[in-house]
Amino acid sequence: MKAVGLTEFGGPEVLRVLELAVPETGPGEIRIRVRAAAVNPIDTMVRRGMAFVSDAEPPYVPGMDAAGVVEQIGEEADTDLSVGDHVMAIAVISGTHGAYAEHLVIPAQSVVRTPAGLTDIQAATLPMNGLTARMALDLLELPAEATIAVTGAAGAVGAYAIQLAKAEGHRVIADAAPKDQQLVKDLGADIVVARGTDFAELVRKEAPNGVDGLIDTAGIAELVSHAVRDNGRIASSVRGIQVPNDRGIVTQTTFVPQYAQEHAKLDRLRQLAEHGRLTPRVAHTLPAAQATEAHRLLETGGLRGRVVLTF
Repeated sequence: MKAVGLTEFGGPEVLRVLELAVPETGPGEIRIRVRAAAVNPIDTMVRRGMAFVSDAEPPYVPGMDAAGVVEQIGEEADTDLSVGDHVMAIAVISGTHGAYAEHLVIPAQSVVRTPAGLTDIQAATLPMNGLTARMALDLLELPAEATIAVTGAAGAVGAYAIQLAKAEGHRVIADAAPKDQQLVKDLGADIVVARGTDFAELVRKEAPNGVDGLIDTAGIAELVSHAVRDNGRIASSVRGIQVPNDRGIVTQTTFVPQYAQEHAKLDRLRQLAEHGRLTPRVAHTLPAAQATEAHRLLETGGLRGRVVLTF
């Protein structure tokens, strides 16, 4: 099978098309004929040797988001899927094999049907980013009708965080650059404030006692923790965040591989997408052979949506 990967770490130029053996399913696994794989920031970390590959041998194949067609179901797989069904999945890179490949074998609990009305390309942007946002909300343990702040709101995880929070009835205060304010409003944010280091002060104008929780996808929790009330909570997608805990604020980090087999949560994302409550956004679509360009686009920044590779 064709896959896109690397044999040495480095910049986007190290990515190339590889010829690998087609993997076979084991017990409890499903093999997908991948049609689309989203490109995420974690993939660039794999490419640079900074994530998931410390104990593996080359070649390395990035990719945590896939959509395609079921082509093989292993024994004892707990699934109602059939060969030929269109599905989306989250892939935890194990050893060398991620989603940038024509064929992907993963646990059945990591696979659900593609949301009705979505293409494979659209669906490929949902599993990993959606589950990251879902995990962030779960870590916050918000009371009913809470007020939540979101940084990096125009990004993929931030956008899903807004929409998931609104689906649960929370009030959302989100940040945006001037060009993204309408986008963030359209995602459902109740209040949009200017992006930047004065975020906490702007939030406090809208929530004088502070918000109940903060989802930080921009990596600025240390600078804006004042936005959170005493004994509130912060969930950050950036590791190593250090927030002073003199006000009883609890800070936790999302690590989405822990949710990779949370089948019910992934299927809930499917349901919300089918009802228009989650909005996949595709910035660019490129054939897999142009993965180098896809990584360059991602690292240039400014995308509003994911680059998706097609196979």
